[in-house]
Amino acid sequence: MHDITHLAANNELKQKKLFSRPLIHESSTVINSRFGEYTEIAAGCFCNEITLEDYSYLSSCVRAIWCDIGRFSSIASHCVINPGNHPYQRVTQSHCTYRCRQYGFADQDDAAFFEWRRQDAVTIGHDVWLGHGVYVMPGAKIATGAVVAAGSVVTRNRPVGPYEIAAGSPAKPVKKRFSDRIIDRLLEIRFWDWPREKLEQRFRDLYDVEAFIEKY
Repeated sequence: MHDITHLAANNELKQKKLFSRPLIHESSTVINSRFGEYTEIAAGCFCNEITLEDYSYLSSCVRAIWCDIGRFSSIASHCVINPGNHPYQRVTQSHCTYRCRQYGFADQDDAAFFEWRRQDAVTIGHDVWLGHGVYVMPGAKIATGAVVAAGSVVTRNRPVGPYEIAAGSPAKPVKKRFSDRIIDRLLEIRFWDWPREKLEQRFRDLYDVEAFIEKY
């Protein structure tokens, strides 16, 4: 994994070819994040304290904060992962009660509030596909193999299960990608954990799921 403490521009990687080093568009901002090999951050993204594992990518204009994203996951454009909650239980839910310094109300911001946000992280598994404009709310969980339809909203109260296709607001299961038999085998095989050498040797086997589970 590559630790990125701060990156607002990267002029070194212009070509559209992925390497063991992350490919990060010069217009994106990355703060205190970790990226695996063959990962990509497209134009206009904002990433703050995220982990993006090998072979995963964020398309353009994704905003991701305090989340872990597994391997081989595809995040389409304009997704928002872990948008910040406001303290609606307070007298006012305005910024002024936690970004106190901006308003001159205190010398320090409300550190406990920001830590509460940080602990409310989002977890996205391996081989997940989020369609365009998906919102993944604080504390939500999306399991390995899942698909979330464009424009859906995933909440903590309705986690998306393994290989489920979910849609709506809040997102609810529509169907599964495969039969339970195939899903169980894929979760046993765990191709996403294969090392690079094995992936190169077996790459063509990733096309036909029936043949794949019979072979492995």
